[in-house]
Amino acid sequence: MVERNGLLCIGECMMELARRHDGSFGLAFGGDTFNTAVYAARMGMKSAYATALGDDPYSDGIIALAEAEQVDPSLIARQPGVMPGLYLIETNRGERTFYYWREHSPARNLFELEGAAEKIEAFMRRTAFVYFSGITLSIYSAAGLDLFESALRTAKQAGARIAFDSNYRLRGWRGDADRARSTFKRFLALCDIALPSLDDEQDLWGDKDVAATLARLSALGVLEVVVKSAADGAFILDRGDVAHIPTPEQVTPVDTTAAGDSFNAAYLARRAENAAVRDAVHTAHKLAAIVIRHPGAIAPREATLALAAKIPSL
Repeated sequence: MVERNGLLCIGECMMELARRHDGSFGLAFGGDTFNTAVYAARMGMKSAYATALGDDPYSDGIIALAEAEQVDPSLIARQPGVMPGLYLIETNRGERTFYYWREHSPARNLFELEGAAEKIEAFMRRTAFVYFSGITLSIYSAAGLDLFESALRTAKQAGARIAFDSNYRLRGWRGDADRARSTFKRFLALCDIALPSLDDEQDLWGDKDVAATLARLSALGVLEVVVKSAADGAFILDRGDVAHIPTPEQVTPVDTTAAGDSFNAAYLARRAENAAVRDAVHTAHKLAAIVIRHPGAIAPREATLALAAKIPSL
């Protein structure tokens, strides 16, 4: 029998420029699924990341960060002569606006690079959880999506659990919401767990409330759903049972970047140790509350140590 453990996150990690209080910008690295990989590792979960980077110093910096955070970088492909994408964050009262320069990001070609799809698929077969987002789907070509779907099907058949956060950004789909919807439906059909945010679902699907989101995802065959609703907490669908899990405290955010990414990380880490869905959500709320008290996607390690210490090693 194959022994399964750990989490594989798939997507894009970029250079991050975040404006400081004095108007200057600080350089860091981040990306929705990369952030989740980092926070899952901090929560004690064996974590790996799959993407493509260049051969420049900034790509070296991303690899170094992954290694420092104990995220396995063995599935990060390197392409000569290219650089990772860049995003800039502007914040206003804790809420953020993103600006992207990523049209030629090497991450877009991951599954079409020689040998990459086969290597990732082989890794997936031994992984407990595979996680990706709507942003992941938005960067791949039609051929890349076909290869990704094939790898996911193989992983699912081998016993991996597939988790997805819609993380819908219209700009990433070049304004084509219909293509986003059809692509999401295609990949949700493979998912065991959905971790969307209510505002994203409303933007893409026009859901009038949480009940509409839960009903739609359930109809697609997703048995475990957690809908994040900012200060209203989270709403869960667990094999037919629906419940509301409020946030344990109200926090005035410094920066909401990676709030959902960290929530997802803590949730998957707890579910990997067979914690109940409700308990996993409680821990996820706590980690997200810590993260939004700090600027940028990756909060200082010392900020998350106390919570991580309460999670058994996975």
